[in-house]
Amino acid sequence: MIGIFGGTFDPIHIGHLQPVLEVLQDLALDEIRLIPCHIPPHRTAPVASAAQRLAMLEAAIRGEPGLKADDRELRRPGPSYTIDTLTSLRAELGDTPLCLLLGMDAFAGLNTWHRWRELIQLAHLIVMHRPGSLPPAQGDVGALLAGHRVDDVSLLRSCQAGYILLKEVTQLDISATHIRALAKAGKSARYLLPDGVWELIKKEGIYV
Repeated sequence: MIGIFGGTFDPIHIGHLQPVLEVLQDLALDEIRLIPCHIPPHRTAPVASAAQRLAMLEAAIRGEPGLKADDRELRRPGPSYTIDTLTSLRAELGDTPLCLLLGMDAFAGLNTWHRWRELIQLAHLIVMHRPGSLPPAQGDVGALLAGHRVDDVSLLRSCQAGYILLKEVTQLDISATHIRALAKAGKSARYLLPDGVWELIKKEGIYV
């Protein structure tokens, strides 16, 4: 069972990595692919280049064998639509169960995503949330959750796609925007992101 976690990663930081590692370990996934997007459909363009963001990602997960960098969106022209990424992974991995990792905020806005109703046909959804947070109960996304929610992880292994699992994780209030601002101001952002990423930011002056 393989997890997929995407984002701009501009830069990747502990707030991304801690929940992903918890999912990897607690759900005993074989691996999680971290996929930096090329052109994000729902936000402004990244500050760091594609090559810099990939290098920072690789530095962040070095030494953690269950986390792997996947650059397929960076190699694909145009906006980075998750449906295209899952389609390519499904073609590559066959019937292997795939799990798309999302934060609760992203899941609540899933109905704004390109061809969003098709995502559940290609992967399970693992919705990461902080303790006490409430999932959407109304509207299209609430209906999707009601129709596909399970609590038994073994069901995710029983088929390649189609279920939604809510997973409580440690969520840290860390902002990539804040990290970029610290770097630009000549201040330290150490302890907000892996040391290897911070060293790379300083060495290349990525956000100065």
